[in-house]
Amino acid sequence: MSQTANSHENSQNSVKIIRKSRKTGNYKRKSLDKHNLLKEDLMSNNPLIKDPYQQLDDYIDSLPYKKENLILILHHAQELFGYLPDKVQWHIAQKLDIPSAKVYGVVSFYSFFTMKPRGQHVANVCMGTACFVRGSEKLQQEIESQLGIKTGQTTEDHIFSLDSVRCIGACGLAPVMTVDGKVHGRLENPEDIKQVFAKYRPEGTHEARGEMRDS
Repeated sequence: MSQTANSHENSQNSVKIIRKSRKTGNYKRKSLDKHNLLKEDLMSNNPLIKDPYQQLDDYIDSLPYKKENLILILHHAQELFGYLPDKVQWHIAQKLDIPSAKVYGVVSFYSFFTMKPRGQHVANVCMGTACFVRGSEKLQQEIESQLGIKTGQTTEDHIFSLDSVRCIGACGLAPVMTVDGKVHGRLENPEDIKQVFAKYRPEGTHEARGEMRDS
């Protein structure tokens, strides 16, 4: 069977999956899966786009001490893949010739590693002493309410992930949260919180994005 015929058959199967998922209420999830499959297929068939596994291997090969730099390698892998699923952990274990349980142990121990897909933007609420005294717990609850998720989760549209950190070192701006590393402080008003997230949404206005860059 020709490659064109195979591609046509795969497309038809993907459409059937999408139609079926409408009945089960998983349309958005299946659409995302289809998007990821098409993206992977594009990467595998486009010689100009380097496979992330190959990028990871090249990075590991460039290190003089490989096993000793497991955390550094995991950081790089998470940058490439967005998270660290089992197959990526297994790949690293095989490449370093170490037990996969060791890789899993490191990933599960450190909070900055994640085994679940993250949103396009990651918000972190500071729970340090200064922020806690100034109402970080209330801030966290308000964010959870506005995003419709709990801390540690990702929104259904995969726009935002919400986490908490012990301290980000911006105590003078308490209560504080960061979005993609950018600090947003003195968030005591629900409307101010809403405006921050509006700047990161795809439908955000150009004016709002300009304000975000200037702030």
